[in-house]
Amino acid sequence: MSQPHPDPISISIDCVVITVSDTRTPDTDSSGALIKQLLLAAGHKVCRYQIVPDEPEQIRAQLAAEIVSSPPIQAIVFNGGTGISPRDRTYEAISSILTKTLPGFGEIFRLLSYQEIGSRAISSRAIAGTYQHLLVFSLPGSRGAVQLGMEKLILPELVHLVTQHRN
Repeated sequence: MSQPHPDPISISIDCVVITVSDTRTPDTDSSGALIKQLLLAAGHKVCRYQIVPDEPEQIRAQLAAEIVSSPPIQAIVFNGGTGISPRDRTYEAISSILTKTLPGFGEIFRLLSYQEIGSRAISSRAIAGTYQHLLVFSLPGSRGAVQLGMEKLILPELVHLVTQHRN
């Protein structure tokens, strides 16, 4: 698929990967591992990786910490906590502080998910946007959802979005 205005150069983006889960550990977090693997394979940097509980205050604290982090981070990819169970609160935590939202991210993610898993895609609350100088992406925690979101949406647009957000 051709791009309306291709990126003139390929740059490496400094990223953070955060898994939101009350049960996963670094040894059992295959979705977080996949995000890291895909970012690195695309030439980006993974500066930090963490697992945080699905507590809105802790999720927002992680975002606030990355604003002043060293080295400066350009993008955060969250996974987990985007469903509708009582413990799924990532969407509320992130959506409440985004400066600008990218509604197309969630819309296209759900369309692509629908093509793969059918009507269960309606329960996904994937979201993306900006928070101060950061790009923020939030994906469901399943490995399939992570692979779909990373390969079809985040990786193809990451450099472009960072470049646009800087201007």
